[in-house]
Amino acid sequence: MKFEDNLKRLETLVARMKSGEMKFDEMIAAFEEGRSLVQECRRDLEGIRLKIEAVTADGPRPVETATNENGQEDIVL
Repeated sequence: MKFEDNLKRLETLVARMKSGEMKFDEMIAAFEEGRSLVQECRRDLEGIRLKIEAVTADGPRPVETATNENGQEDIVL
């Protein structure tokens, strides 16, 4: 699966889990799938970061982050 597909599936799982429409065993399965999707997304993003570093003229730079309005860390470009 591609990054965008994994992210969309993850968003769908989170929305269903928050809605309360899942039974307990479905919630556990969704959580496990979600953890796997998060790991895949992280691997994809790391690969993207490495590709970007490889094509930039000034070489790798430390990744800067900032907290967004939702309290989550975002990469600062």
